[in-house]
Amino acid sequence: MLVTGASGLLGNRLVELALQRGHDVISCYKDHAPLLGKPLALDLIHDTEVRKAFSETHPDAVVNTAAMTDVDRCELEPEAAFAANGISVSNLARAAKETNSFIIQVSTDYVFDGEKGNYSEYDETRPINKYGESKLEGERAVMNELDEKTWSIARSSVVYGWGRASRPNAATFVYEKLSRREGIRMVRDQFSSPTFNTSLGTMLIEIAERKLPGILHTSGATRLSRFDFAVGLAKTFELDATLIKAVQARDLHWKAKRPADSSLNVGRAQKLLRESPLNIGSAYEALRREHVDED
Repeated sequence: MLVTGASGLLGNRLVELALQRGHDVISCYKDHAPLLGKPLALDLIHDTEVRKAFSETHPDAVVNTAAMTDVDRCELEPEAAFAANGISVSNLARAAKETNSFIIQVSTDYVFDGEKGNYSEYDETRPINKYGESKLEGERAVMNELDEKTWSIARSSVVYGWGRASRPNAATFVYEKLSRREGIRMVRDQFSSPTFNTSLGTMLIEIAERKLPGILHTSGATRLSRFDFAVGLAKTFELDATLIKAVQARDLHWKAKRPADSSLNVGRAQKLLRESPLNIGSAYEALRREHVDED
């Protein structure tokens, strides 16, 4: 298994889980060498470099977790966003075709406009910011380059979990702030399907092992606002939820517009996968157990 973005929040956990299942894992990275798997420095923008890496490793399956995910930065630097989230995927898809590798492209709920929520795999994509547009370009690159039985697109939403102290995520930000008894502001009128990185990692491995083709929504199973997510997290870790202040999206000075409700319908994944999407209660409990284990 070849994993790109192997030092990231999702990639690192995915590599760890794949190794536990006995897979031989090539851990690709650009700047920060991963601690697990067989590290391979690889700049996905360079087509010849990608093809060389694939010809030497011949992966059975490829999971692309590498992406430019800072939504506001994507808005300010669209060329960089489309290079990281679009051109890179085209390079990976062409290389996968040459080595007959099954590829999983990790995508996002932000390919939708957020007008209705509970989006299924069959709903029309209509992104409203550069991040969503660039990730949709990545999806199309996989679809256009490859035979339909050789790819999977796994869409997630607000990925969170332990393992990347240098860059806070939706859960660690809340946990760290409330642990220090610092107040935080969280949006109450923006909804998504928060996704625990360990749960997503297990789903991606199952998709790779079974080579399940097509688009699959692999987010958490519960629709939540950022505010409600933070309150639930506070209760799970017995932190003071009164430190969390509810605000409206318009109160925050974002550079990029966000979908109001980009929650995903995970019914297809629940039917297809043995490791199916977690409801938020189960995800909170798993997050708490992992934290205890780390301590």
